[in-house]
Amino acid sequence: MARYSRNDRAGIDLPKAKLDRESLREAVGLFRYLRPYRLRFGAALCSLFLTSLLSLAFPYLAGSLVDAAVQQTRGGGMTGVDRTALLLLGILAIQSGLQYFHTLSFATVGQRGLVDLRRDTYARLISLPMTFFANRRVGELASRLSADLTQIEDTLISILPQFLRQTTLLAGGIALIAATSLKLTAVMLASLPVLTVVAVVFGRKTRRIARDAQDRLAETATIVEETLQGILNVKAFTNEDYELKRYHHGLEVFLAATLRGARLRAAFIAFIVFALFGSIVLVLWSGARLLQTGEISFGDLTRFILYTTFVAGAMGQFAELYSQLQKAIGATQRVRELLREPGEVKVELNPVAGPSLPRLLGEVRLEGVRFTYPSRAGVEVLRGIDLVAAPGQRIAVVGPSGAGKSTLISLLLRLYDPSAGRMLIDGRDAREYPLSALRAQIAMVPQEVLLFGGTIAENIAYGRPGASTAEIESAARQANAHDFITTFPQGYETLVGDRGIKLSGGQRQRVAIARAILRDPAILILDEATSALDSESERLIQDALEKLMRGRTSFIIAHRLATVRDADCIVVIVDGQVAESGTHEELQARDGGVYRRLAALQFRRPEPVSDPDAGTGTESPRL
Repeated sequence: MARYSRNDRAGIDLPKAKLDRESLREAVGLFRYLRPYRLRFGAALCSLFLTSLLSLAFPYLAGSLVDAAVQQTRGGGMTGVDRTALLLLGILAIQSGLQYFHTLSFATVGQRGLVDLRRDTYARLISLPMTFFANRRVGELASRLSADLTQIEDTLISILPQFLRQTTLLAGGIALIAATSLKLTAVMLASLPVLTVVAVVFGRKTRRIARDAQDRLAETATIVEETLQGILNVKAFTNEDYELKRYHHGLEVFLAATLRGARLRAAFIAFIVFALFGSIVLVLWSGARLLQTGEISFGDLTRFILYTTFVAGAMGQFAELYSQLQKAIGATQRVRELLREPGEVKVELNPVAGPSLPRLLGEVRLEGVRFTYPSRAGVEVLRGIDLVAAPGQRIAVVGPSGAGKSTLISLLLRLYDPSAGRMLIDGRDAREYPLSALRAQIAMVPQEVLLFGGTIAENIAYGRPGASTAEIESAARQANAHDFITTFPQGYETLVGDRGIKLSGGQRQRVAIARAILRDPAILILDEATSALDSESERLIQDALEKLMRGRTSFIIAHRLATVRDADCIVVIVDGQVAESGTHEELQARDGGVYRRLAALQFRRPEPVSDPDAGTGTESPRL
């Protein structure tokens, strides 16, 4: 399984990307995304190779041009000079056309392949089970995913073509230099070991600092994500200054890491410039001496100098290109690890309809269910839960905070499976049902409703994508949402804003109920859908919930006992165990019972407060 360990608050321990056989195999694995475009990719590679060879022809022809000019000064004609110049212009024209073709082709193939990779990565990400997300922060994961794919994109479009081009120029340049003058080649190659050692040392330090800078940048991105997600809390607690200081500190740490890398790169570049030009000066000096002795011609010296410039330029590019390739391979490893994570459902752009699951009756039975969260090994949240819900029954689950009510919801939705025991639906183990088909017959109305930033109609239709306008409106009417929706100028096309911020709490709840009605589930989960609402909104929502629960097996997670008096069965959970169960009247009649004690705390009227502005004090305390 992929390992994303946390560093401080949000940093990520990035794996080292060594260019060994295993890492290269990982990188090559992503080239399958180029298979649909392999013909154009192959043509682009051929064009790149031809362009590089034509570049190598330029120094040779330049030397011929010099030799032709020298011969002309000795009484020769101008035809050699003119012919060589025209040949150079022709080669430049062909090279320009090839350059355009392979640049456009690499960009086209790379972008198309990256679109496919982004789609598959996103599909795998949203298909992963909750156990994966339990140990990852959303901002951290989104930032890392974006940065890795961007790095791969840069590599496919620019870094890889440049690496191939510079490799061709380096190998061809050295071969042609050796053919021109072995003595000058020996002089030039004498400086290679020093340059190579320095490049390797600087490259390792640069990569280490670059990883640290990326970690620090991921931290700042996570801070922004958390702040914007919790902007209401930031405003309510007037913590804008605190968040700014937190973000500024992250930026300062990132800046320090970046400047360390900048200083190192600046020193490396300065050394490379000195070393390369020093090598050229050495070659010029040696060539001038050979020219004086007549061992080489003016044209050979010109060729040699130009080839040396090509080789030096290629060598200068290799250090940066090598570093970029290592980053890309590191990014490739992380993306491949993510793609190898086993998803709980299969997500496809154009899914093939599988065998449909007949509508469930809605019988739910929990037998000795125990559960421990993978991220909290050793802490058993549910300890031997036994529970039976007949088709169409309303089961209320109550208990103090931390008793395990939310965990029970997760098991009903099969976000997690029991650590021990089993959950049966219609007499069949829930794990035997296709997961997507099972969840398609379950709907949930949460306490904190999260709406997407689209229109009201889109948010209702999320319960059943593809629903008609009439079906959406019918669901809204049943949820008592149609009246408030039609008061907006845009009606059902009203944008709800990020997380539904433009709607009130009661309006968001009714949109969520309409979404559940449109889904037409066999099993319904209500997580205190009327909490923290005014009396009018609570009345409307309670009426909508009554319509929604008819004929469905309903689990009502309750914090206020007044909302569950009419349930067919009330299950009281304490410390992960069923303490007692029965109807409201049965549990009230039980002396010393947990429910009776909780009800006594909630239903009694508190003493009135002396402050007239403090309210009546009749609000029921929550569990």
